[in-house]
Amino acid sequence: MKYSPVQNSLFKLNRLNFTKKLASNSIAIFQSHDEFPRSGDQNHTFKQNPDVFYLSGIDQEQSVLLLFPECPNPLYREVLFLRQTNEHIAIWEGHKLTIKEAKKISGIENIFWLEDLWKILPSIINYADKIYLNTNENDRYAHEVPYRDIRFIEEIRKLYPLHQYERAAPLLRDLRPIKSEIEIELTKKACAITRDAFIRILKFIKPGVGEYEIEAEIIHEFIRQRATGHAYAPIIASGKNANILHYTDNNQICQEGDVILFDFGAEYANYNADLSRSVPVNGKFTKRQKDVYNAVLRIMQEAKKMLAPAVIWNEYHNEVGKYVTSELIGLGLLDKHDVEKQDPAMPAYKKYFMHGTSHHLGLDVHDFASRYRPFEAGNILTCEPGIYIPKEGLGIRLENDILLTLNGNIDLMADIPIEAEEIEDLMNSKS
Repeated sequence: MKYSPVQNSLFKLNRLNFTKKLASNSIAIFQSHDEFPRSGDQNHTFKQNPDVFYLSGIDQEQSVLLLFPECPNPLYREVLFLRQTNEHIAIWEGHKLTIKEAKKISGIENIFWLEDLWKILPSIINYADKIYLNTNENDRYAHEVPYRDIRFIEEIRKLYPLHQYERAAPLLRDLRPIKSEIEIELTKKACAITRDAFIRILKFIKPGVGEYEIEAEIIHEFIRQRATGHAYAPIIASGKNANILHYTDNNQICQEGDVILFDFGAEYANYNADLSRSVPVNGKFTKRQKDVYNAVLRIMQEAKKMLAPAVIWNEYHNEVGKYVTSELIGLGLLDKHDVEKQDPAMPAYKKYFMHGTSHHLGLDVHDFASRYRPFEAGNILTCEPGIYIPKEGLGIRLENDILLTLNGNIDLMADIPIEAEEIEDLMNSKS
């Protein structure tokens, strides 16, 4: 991995917190993500299962984590299984973790090669009453392909049909949204790299530059600073493209008089940043562009004030909608009559602001968390209002990442330029 080593105290604490939530005399088993084919003889770059990383720090394919706190054999209470390397793998794929390295990364003392899994597991699993297995329960996801977790569930149920089976995901859904100090520092690092990439492109943008050239500048800065790469497919949406919420073609030329909407973030040690900014191609907003921009900025400032522990997600979004409505009226995009006759289930403002204002951020960009649980201290949430006006070929979105604490929230991107005048000054500065 490109990133610097992470303190294994993070993973030890995560395992301790997780095992405290297990029912008595239970075993939990976690699988690495699959390796997905990219072409006839290549795989896509491997991305670790976030729960495996959260609990072990291991960032390598074909790894299995076994947690059995009350195992009668102490040797198997906390076990990691790794893919064993050989001369062929070393030549063609490079270095794989040694047992010594994996111990240092994870803080797990008992590590075996993957080929030993089905020798060890049968010797202990019958001493457990319950088996906790993991699947992707992110409510933004619906799977069609039977990935490794699903295949393992089918396999182990056939072998051990009389055990009680439990879901690990609800336990992790409670734990993962509350970030520890180390996780906060890793997120800050991802935000700092993202900031530097944004400053870099402000000096680069001008009429005639390709969206793809801007994307290249961003990834240059990310990799230069040891980020893994993009946290998600970057959006470099100039002009009318900004009205496509998940525009990732990034293949158009930036035109004089247009605004570019950016949505990108660095991934560092599997933790993610998520930034949105909107800037004028020629370095100067028109009056109308600035009016819309400042409207979105005012919404963001009000929304940030509302992000606090004990706030309910849906109530928060509804309150933000009131500020959006007011600003749209001020911009002449809605009138009071539109608001009076609106369907409460589909407010009038949704015509110009279709998405939510915030989502949890962490090991997943849309991090694993309950949308029905009140916000808590230690949550990191995005704040990303926008106004999209297809008829004007204009879309504005602004987004920062916010840490919630008991003493108020902290904007982790407070040092990234956001005022319209500051952006104009940076784009037109000589240095």
